[in-house]
Amino acid sequence: MAGLELDGSNPDVSLLYDINGLAKAAPTWFDRVMEFVGEYGIMFGLVLLGLWCWWSMRKRGTAEDSVTAAAAIVWAPLAAAIAILINVPIRGFVERPRPFNDHEGLEVLIHGKTDFSFVSDHSTLAMGIAVGIFVANRKFGLYAIGLAIFAGFSRIYMGVHYPTDVIGGFALGTAVTLLLAPLAMALLTPLMAAVSRSPRVGWFVRSKSAPVAYADEHGEAMGIPEPRPGSGRGDPGEKDLAA
Repeated sequence: MAGLELDGSNPDVSLLYDINGLAKAAPTWFDRVMEFVGEYGIMFGLVLLGLWCWWSMRKRGTAEDSVTAAAAIVWAPLAAAIAILINVPIRGFVERPRPFNDHEGLEVLIHGKTDFSFVSDHSTLAMGIAVGIFVANRKFGLYAIGLAIFAGFSRIYMGVHYPTDVIGGFALGTAVTLLLAPLAMALLTPLMAAVSRSPRVGWFVRSKSAPVAYADEHGEAMGIPEPRPGSGRGDPGEKDLAA
């Protein structure tokens, strides 16, 4: 299956030219910024956002919330990596050329792309991480999804992907993260609970200053319990979605 479209009247191609046309109209310095942001900056931003989410939950979440959030944060990059691996045979089957190989007049900001176009690895990776963060925390997850959408837009802006490449990447990253989340959380949550009880590495899951979820009749902390799916107390924006 060579290209999915070669006709410039195709909406996919028309939207490609419309978005990529912004790069032609923009000053050179702005294109250089978009080149760096689209290739590296957004991914770095997603990593920082995930770390911020982890740090926030371990300091302000209860023991139960912190364990579940830590499991979801660990799942986010694992899910994105699995989605990228699944994309390898998809690309080989579709064999869609990069848009600049089939269409003239594009402003290509990044050269040297010789692999196939569908689906976009960057979009798959970004949305996989973003949805994983959303599983951990809604508020941080919405910010992450916004960054992932901008990552997809930047791939079209730079002339290296069709819009449907990006949409396919979003769908793949989301599907892998959500469909495998129950199994992943069932495996990772007990692991994070065990880590949280360790005197050496328990800080990874929960800060000593974090609120205690359970206490005995004297007000003494009873330790960190095994998390129950769907509990989530505290600020509505801080509730975890992992179950």
